[in-house]
Amino acid sequence: MSTSGVDGEPDSPRGRARIPGRVPAPPASGGQTGRATVGSASAPVGAASAGRARVGSAAVGGRAPVARASVPPATGAPGGPVGPTGPGGGRRGAGGPAAARPGKRKRKRLNTLIAGFAVLIMLAGLGVVGFTWYSTRVVLPNEVPLPLSTTVYAADGKNIVAKLGSENRTFVTIDQIPQHVQDAVAAAEDRNFYKHAGVDYKGIARAAWNNFTGGDKQGASTITQQYARNAFDNLQDDTYGRKVKEAILASKLNDKYTKPQIMQHYLNVIYFGRGAYGIEAAAHTYFDTSAAKLTPAQGAVLAALIKQPVASQTHQGYDPAVNPTDAQARWQYVIDGMVAEGWLGVPGRPDRPTEYPKVLPPPKDGNGFGVKSPSGNVVNYVRQELEQWGICSDSGASGKPACVDELRDGGYRIKTTIDWKLQKALEAAAQPDKKGSVLYGQPKNLMAAAVSINPRNGRVLAYYGGDSGADFDYAGRNTNANGDIVGGHPPGSSFKVYTLAAAIDAGISVKSHWDATPFKPRGFKDKVQNAGRGAGVCGKWCTLEESTIRSYNVPFFHVTDEIGPDRVVEMAKRAGVGTMWTVDPPKPYDLTTSDAAELAPTRFDRVVGYGQYPITVLDHANGLATLANDGKYNKAHFVLSVEKQDKTTGEWVAVPGAGEQLHKDGGQQRIRPEVAREVTAVLKEIPEKNNANLDGGRDAAGKTGTWEYNGTPRNAHAWMVGYDKNVATAVWVGSRDAKKPTIVDDDGNDIGGSSFPAKLWKRYMDAALKGKASSDLPGVTGMGDADAGNGTEPAPPSPPPTQPSTPPGCPDVLNPRCPPDGGDNGGGTPTIPTLPATPPPPDNGGTGGGLSPTTPSRATERH
Repeated sequence: MSTSGVDGEPDSPRGRARIPGRVPAPPASGGQTGRATVGSASAPVGAASAGRARVGSAAVGGRAPVARASVPPATGAPGGPVGPTGPGGGRRGAGGPAAARPGKRKRKRLNTLIAGFAVLIMLAGLGVVGFTWYSTRVVLPNEVPLPLSTTVYAADGKNIVAKLGSENRTFVTIDQIPQHVQDAVAAAEDRNFYKHAGVDYKGIARAAWNNFTGGDKQGASTITQQYARNAFDNLQDDTYGRKVKEAILASKLNDKYTKPQIMQHYLNVIYFGRGAYGIEAAAHTYFDTSAAKLTPAQGAVLAALIKQPVASQTHQGYDPAVNPTDAQARWQYVIDGMVAEGWLGVPGRPDRPTEYPKVLPPPKDGNGFGVKSPSGNVVNYVRQELEQWGICSDSGASGKPACVDELRDGGYRIKTTIDWKLQKALEAAAQPDKKGSVLYGQPKNLMAAAVSINPRNGRVLAYYGGDSGADFDYAGRNTNANGDIVGGHPPGSSFKVYTLAAAIDAGISVKSHWDATPFKPRGFKDKVQNAGRGAGVCGKWCTLEESTIRSYNVPFFHVTDEIGPDRVVEMAKRAGVGTMWTVDPPKPYDLTTSDAAELAPTRFDRVVGYGQYPITVLDHANGLATLANDGKYNKAHFVLSVEKQDKTTGEWVAVPGAGEQLHKDGGQQRIRPEVAREVTAVLKEIPEKNNANLDGGRDAAGKTGTWEYNGTPRNAHAWMVGYDKNVATAVWVGSRDAKKPTIVDDDGNDIGGSSFPAKLWKRYMDAALKGKASSDLPGVTGMGDADAGNGTEPAPPSPPPTQPSTPPGCPDVLNPRCPPDGGDNGGGTPTIPTLPATPPPPDNGGTGGGLSPTTPSRATERH
């Protein structure tokens, strides 16, 4: 006989009645006269009140499931004729049967009211269900929208930068989806899929109870219910009412479509993570194959993802690249379910997989989530700005949705700062594989990145960091698999714009003189050089202006040593450089939250003066924009406005706290205007010397930069940066192949700043400035101390020796130096032609060679 559960639990009334020997023993004294057990009573039957047996319990002590015998107590027992309650008291207490009648009538009325209310609720519920059933139309597969999509527009509000959630989706029919893939999905999400009528009624009941008690409202949803939820925007809330409507739709879907059709619809709309909607996109994203070619093991991986494809605040999800332990455990759960249902390992079915398949990793070091287009990186910055405004959180802040999910499914309409014409012009010039671009037809490892900003307000006009926002962003910061911030490129001599500004700000005139002679500083392994050009054309007496234009590195080392590398880093920070990396080991430092004096020279030595330490293209463009705006800083940004649709009215309304906020004075004055103008005056001499002079003779300031690879004589990074009053643009060219880090053209020549970067910069700037007023950039004033510097003024040249009036050997008609008359007293001093000076080679961005003890690379300017 059972001893547990409802029928056998010892402590239950039924258990106590049915287990022999468990009736309480009679007291030592007193009037116990009888107990009832199943089929018997301790007292004689005649001792019971006539006809008073009641179903459910014994009169005294014991309880029986069949009858409750009312046994009058013996004389002298409590409650008997001589007891406290007197005759007739029994178990009803004082007052006898008549005293209980008012309470009984009250209970009867209460029960009647409750029953009536329950009937009313049931009728109302049936009415709602019936109305919902007949008023709801089943949506066909080609009418099913994705979750509320977010559209990101260019500044004109018309051209679309990205429509999130729709880029990575391909519809396939059920005959293109292997049966084992369908079975894997059923094993993961709904093992009774092929048996039920589309609804899990137990799940609905559980959801109703949880809704009433405040618990989890989800319950168990079938595949058909999940499809219904994805098919209707108004089924995205989390209520019992949603459950009911979802069930109705699932039932109608089950009536209208076959199981294979429902599975087809479901697998074409469900989200698998990494930007992949539907099974076909998921197959390509995770396995680089089509759905038709998925193996049973691969199909189980995708089926396991459906439960939670992306990380949340409470769980890392089931992407094997993010959470391999849980991903493989859920894969095993799917496989086990398929075996249990007879879908694997039986005749006519595939064998059970024994090994977890190899899954493609997400794009290396990427910071995107599926927007695979040249303008896709813009969306990543939009996401960051949404987080800054508190709309969402990527840091797990309580109560905030994840930014990836919110941006993808939030239904926003976002207008960005991107000028669509300029974006297309930049892509056309910069995309390496685009026919007609600057790098088209050149070695395949070459890569370009460029950013263009409006100096007056910080709006990013065009951005190119690669062909996919889900891959590595060559123009900005990235996060690798370890969570480290990676990116940036050594700017070489293009960084001298900040060193020059720091020197002028410290009171040093661009007319001051500096020694350009290569030398080896104490503690350095190599000399600080000028790209093998010796001391250049000015030797020990080079002005700071000339050293900038010709891009000599040695003078800039001396300048940085004089003012301190912390002042250079601080100037770059004030201009807009937010992140700078050390090189050995590579480590990012947030300049916006760091004290430059604490970072230099321990982390950023004097080589910072000519660009050893990596920065991003975006930050460099932002710094140039500050110089172009006479020293007023505007933070580079991408969003103009954020709107969300009101579900009640259908109108688009601005999201509170979001959108562009411009500085009321046109920017924050971080650099003295006269300093910024003096820098501009020097830099405007450079573009023409690098074949980058703009169309129509426009004034523009510019600077090239080049950096070698790991101490070799081959270049790895080349830059051209510059601006006028309208546009500031930074261009970088390097390698996208880690196995081939050096950059040469198709003729094997090293690429420097004055080659492809200058060509790309000029081509874009000409397009960007077309139709805009020309800038009248300032001239050099020479402000500051012209006597500063470590230059040594050369001694004045000795006068040439006096020549005799008649050269020796005259008269000699054959001597061309004799006077025409051939006489010995005739006359004039012969004229000796002067050889022309050798013109300097073109500016190529600077090659310097001074190394700190820890750096493996060096600048390679050759001009």
